[in-house]
Amino acid sequence: MTRLGMVIDLAKCNGCGACAFACKAENNTRDRAAGQSYNWADFLMQTEGTFPNTKHSVIPVLCNHCSDAPCIKSCPGNPKLAGEGNPFKALYKTPEGITLQDAALCIGCGKCQEVCPYSHPNLDDASLDGKTYSVISLNPADENPQPRWADKTSAIPGCTSSGAADKTSAIPGCTSSGAEVAALAGTVPPMLNQWTGSDLPPVRKDDVIEKCTFCYHRVLNGLQPACVDACPAHARIFGDQEDPNSEIALLLKKETSFRLQEDKGTKPNVHYIGKYSPRA
Repeated sequence: MTRLGMVIDLAKCNGCGACAFACKAENNTRDRAAGQSYNWADFLMQTEGTFPNTKHSVIPVLCNHCSDAPCIKSCPGNPKLAGEGNPFKALYKTPEGITLQDAALCIGCGKCQEVCPYSHPNLDDASLDGKTYSVISLNPADENPQPRWADKTSAIPGCTSSGAADKTSAIPGCTSSGAEVAALAGTVPPMLNQWTGSDLPPVRKDDVIEKCTFCYHRVLNGLQPACVDACPAHARIFGDQEDPNSEIALLLKKETSFRLQEDKGTKPNVHYIGKYSPRA
């Protein structure tokens, strides 16, 4: 049976952030707000010591797609909407072992955030320094899930795109607010990646959770997750852990690896090898 997973080589990773940028672009994730990061790919960062004797470390983090996922166990789902005899949980396992969510069955209760060892219902300022993170984010009920592109405030305070009487843009094609950009693009967000595949839509609605899917829409089409493709150091290896001839299986057999919070018993499918060095 297929069990997809990822290995992140910390000796190759230089903390550049390309994986996080690629993830946000691929999955149309929104800006941070109200204690939610909406970063499906994020980082744990730590700096120790006093200059010049300092030590810095970075660990890329994402949903671990745990084999014994507490988020799935805790999800109440929506039995009424699903219908008698049909799967009703909003979180479930795909045949490949990916933990996926069905936005149509999510009721926005946030229980998955509460029980996930790698998530927090509300992030504080410590997350801005990379000390905490949350792999699951919640879109608040009755709020625009893409507020940047509904905002009519000028992107540059005090700046306008036209004169008071003359509504022609001072700079042809120039816009002054997120709402104008979205209106001209005809999509929200304006840089929408309109992918298809799986139960998750490319843009999520309010009152639902969202998280990394290992880019299941790409995997279904024989592609690698966006973070894997974007990594300039080739620090991420993705594949079937149950295939003894796969790169990930051979690597896990050869190298000493660890997983985050293994003591929680969730059996994460994201592994780490090597040691991070900012000079690597």
